[in-house]
Amino acid sequence: MRMNTFLAATLAVAAVTTPAYAKKKDVAHVMVNEEMGVPVFPHDITEKPYRIVGVVTAGVRKATIFSKEPSQKKIYAELWERGEKLDADAVIGAKYGDSHMTAFSWGSTTAGGVAIKFLTDAEIAAGEKGDTLEGFDPAAWTGKKI
Repeated sequence: MRMNTFLAATLAVAAVTTPAYAKKKDVAHVMVNEEMGVPVFPHDITEKPYRIVGVVTAGVRKATIFSKEPSQKKIYAELWERGEKLDADAVIGAKYGDSHMTAFSWGSTTAGGVAIKFLTDAEIAAGEKGDTLEGFDPAAWTGKKI
């Protein structure tokens, strides 16, 4: 009898938590940087037309003075997290600098990129032209240099 109650409670918890987890993990992306595991790229994308939806920036900090510098994978993951908040399909033109100490951290790496949304087939068929990074100035959008 006790085992059945335990099993029922476990299944109830799994049923409640599974949809939230599945929602986050079941997203299929049009393009993914295979090496980094997220749709963040250091270059422009020319294979599919897109619209720029915003500029994303992130500061990735070290936990302690003895921690390693943030990896490119961690930096790209942080940029993608911010891109997702803009409902972007990818982040392109990703850049980051060297780590530097600040008053509030043992080391921080500043990163930035451009969040994009791919044009739909209907938009392409209607003759809409996509954006490019050529001539795009992120500082004009954010007031910050990336």
